[in-house]
Amino acid sequence: MTTEVRVHPSAQVEDGALVGAGTTVWQLAHIREGARVGVGCTIGRGVYIDAGVVLGDRVKVQNYALVYAPARLEDGVFVGPAVVFTNDLYPRAVNADGTSKTAADWEAVGATLREGCAVGARSVLVPGVTVGRWAMVAAGAVVTHDVPDFALVAGLPARQRGWVGRAGRPLEAVGAGRFRCPIGREEYLEESGHLREAGAERQENHR
Repeated sequence: MTTEVRVHPSAQVEDGALVGAGTTVWQLAHIREGARVGVGCTIGRGVYIDAGVVLGDRVKVQNYALVYAPARLEDGVFVGPAVVFTNDLYPRAVNADGTSKTAADWEAVGATLREGCAVGARSVLVPGVTVGRWAMVAAGAVVTHDVPDFALVAGLPARQRGWVGRAGRPLEAVGAGRFRCPIGREEYLEESGHLREAGAERQENHR
């Protein structure tokens, strides 16, 4: 992988922002000071990365997504076009007395996206939600509650519709609480509404 950081001339990377080796920042993107973008990321056209946002390595943020602080995105996360990360639980432009709100009048609450998960185009994440490892949020969903690892969620509000594997494909039920990826054929085990890789189970049993 190239170590060059490529920033389009029309993009704005503020002083104090950290951008990792091999990352590409496309047209009209804006990365605020204090933001941290990892190695090998792609920041699409018109993306906004707020001050203090942290992106891991190999994250892909598609065109016109808005990532507001204090969001945290772990390695390998995918953010589709026009996704919005909200951060204000009680949004108002003014206080009850009519005075303009300032940063001191509210506390930003960010979303957390765990390793390898994907959020589809035009989805909205409400403040404070966590999307679990390798989970999938369908396009246009409004995520109002935490999403478990490997869960597939869709709708408004988003509700679980099944399970997906690391390859992103819906898993096939094979009985006894076990699921199989149709691509890589690896298996997963469901327990108490949570899914984990069956390989991890075998490793734990041999410790």
